[in-house]
Amino acid sequence: MIHIILYRPEKPANTGNIMRTCSASGATLHIIGPLSFSLDEKDLKRAGLDYIEYLNYHYYDNYVCFLKENPNIDIYYVTRYSNKVYSEFDYSKKDIDYWFMFGRESTGIPHDILRAHPDHLLRIPMKMDARSLNLSNCVAIVLYEALRQQGYNDLSTFEAIKGEDFLRKEEHEK
Repeated sequence: MIHIILYRPEKPANTGNIMRTCSASGATLHIIGPLSFSLDEKDLKRAGLDYIEYLNYHYYDNYVCFLKENPNIDIYYVTRYSNKVYSEFDYSKKDIDYWFMFGRESTGIPHDILRAHPDHLLRIPMKMDARSLNLSNCVAIVLYEALRQQGYNDLSTFEAIKGEDFLRKEEHEK
């Protein structure tokens, strides 16, 4: 299973988008507070649409509570301070849990947490003068790399709602 950890996210729209991505991909979302917004805000729900009701997510009051509830886990930390690219890591084993932590939009993951785990830092390549990417985009990039390495697990690789041959059938109906 893949777990996405948000360390004190600041923007409800990003969090809502991440909720939708986790719901659609089957990933479990862990949100570490405190937050500057409510998980009930309309922006959050608008971004997550109707997917939120299918989301497996957990909220923790703070980082200490998160660690207490999830002892002995192996976390990958997504940060601009890593020299290793996210795609260099092996996430292909389907029988273990992969945990990916993403930091705040303004400040990232606290540096003391990063320094304590130097072998588990990963980065998304960017231009040298870029500070960061959008948080929800970063989650999608790393999450889908792990899913790709696992053969997309039980995710549909064809149009399951309207039918696999929808475009061809639609054309013939005209």
